[in-house]
Amino acid sequence: MQAYRFALDPNAGQEQALRSHCGAARAAYNWAVSWVTASWSQRKAEASYGIAEDELTPWRSWSLPLMRKEFNRVKATDPRFAGWWRENSKEAYNTGLSNAAAAFDNYAKSKQGKRRGARVGVPRIKTKRKTRPACRFTTGTIRIELDNRHVSLPQLGRIRTHESTIKLSGRIQTGRVRILSATVRYERGRWFVSFQVETAREMSRVSHPDTAVGIDLGVKHLAVLADSSGQTRYEPNPEHLDGALKLLRFHSRRVSRRQGPDRRTGRKPSRRWEKANRERNKVHRRVANLRADALHKFTTRVRAEYGTVVLEDLNVAGMLRNRRVARRVADAGFGEIRRQLIYKGRRNLCTTIVANRWSPTSKTCSDCGAVKAKLPLHVRVFTCDTCGLVLDRDENAARNLLALAANCTTGTGVAGDQDTPRVSKPREADRKTRRQRPGRGGRAGGASLPHQRQKETGDRRQDTEARHAPR
Repeated sequence: MQAYRFALDPNAGQEQALRSHCGAARAAYNWAVSWVTASWSQRKAEASYGIAEDELTPWRSWSLPLMRKEFNRVKATDPRFAGWWRENSKEAYNTGLSNAAAAFDNYAKSKQGKRRGARVGVPRIKTKRKTRPACRFTTGTIRIELDNRHVSLPQLGRIRTHESTIKLSGRIQTGRVRILSATVRYERGRWFVSFQVETAREMSRVSHPDTAVGIDLGVKHLAVLADSSGQTRYEPNPEHLDGALKLLRFHSRRVSRRQGPDRRTGRKPSRRWEKANRERNKVHRRVANLRADALHKFTTRVRAEYGTVVLEDLNVAGMLRNRRVARRVADAGFGEIRRQLIYKGRRNLCTTIVANRWSPTSKTCSDCGAVKAKLPLHVRVFTCDTCGLVLDRDENAARNLLALAANCTTGTGVAGDQDTPRVSKPREADRKTRRQRPGRGGRAGGASLPHQRQKETGDRRQDTEARHAPR
């Protein structure tokens, strides 16, 4: 499965139709969420009245066929859809219903402990102000026109593309690609269409399949690459956001001086505020596009050269909570670099090794293996007290990451791959195992049970009241 995305240039009527389809998808999603959760609220109310379990309102299933059947039954009489549902393709409503079914499935699996990651809550209503417009088409007329400048979508007709579609149309004409679906989305001030296709992808051979490289990501340099052939390269940090901060400050001041919207009083924004806000958003979109282009070029270049890539499992969310480095870390895109290197490596059947987060790559001497107890972030040069090695700390970390490639010779190295040998997880001197702030109790690692947290909160409140009580 692969996706091809193209920017669209719709006229005024086509843009209105696109927004109508995306709004229909959102309305169908909200109807499905309300329809399912209404039975939950009804059962809860009936149980409070003392009604027996067997006599309660039956549960409503969130399966897609059942919700689609119920929606088709009520759409002609429901006042929320009766006046306009014929204006849009059926695929728009099916998009919202399928998204709602997937949301309820994720909630159920998360509650049962069958889903990885953070807990997923109950699906909620999507608001028009915050929802990103999107609609997916799976049936009907979905094709690339022969002129390579237009696409055809159900109910929307021919829409001109901003760029040529010859890269996809050529593969379709030769029979190497089969279109499965098309998704239109409004993103960064433009409309895009993404075609999901099924294709037989040929594995491209990398330049050095037997060469491994350790990549240490940073802020001063975007990445330091140390490969097994003994070469070390420094990838400069483009710093796209820093280059646009002066212009962003100018446009942000203009926006702040206009009459903007106020949700508390219901005040509408002025025309001058909307114009200034559009100009400011253009700068943000340009920075985002430049960053995405630079990261794709960097990761593609790395994956086309090396057969094995070793990365570090960075705590990006924790870095973003540090106000001193948050802006530069977000501008560098550490998480996006890791994601792209992993999926681009799978295309060529190459190995990706993700080192343990607590592995002391920066504090370990890449020559003798001695480990320092502490190495503050402001110390940019690593000096070994044992063998006397003096080296840039980022290059030293990249060499240590490269050494981990010998321990992982099979699999992708990504967490969850059963073929990948486990890398040791040493407990380091700077690893926090307890909360460092005074006055906080709890279990090792900072975790505490809910009843413990409530008790400690109550104790702290009593201590505070006693401390401030008049004597």
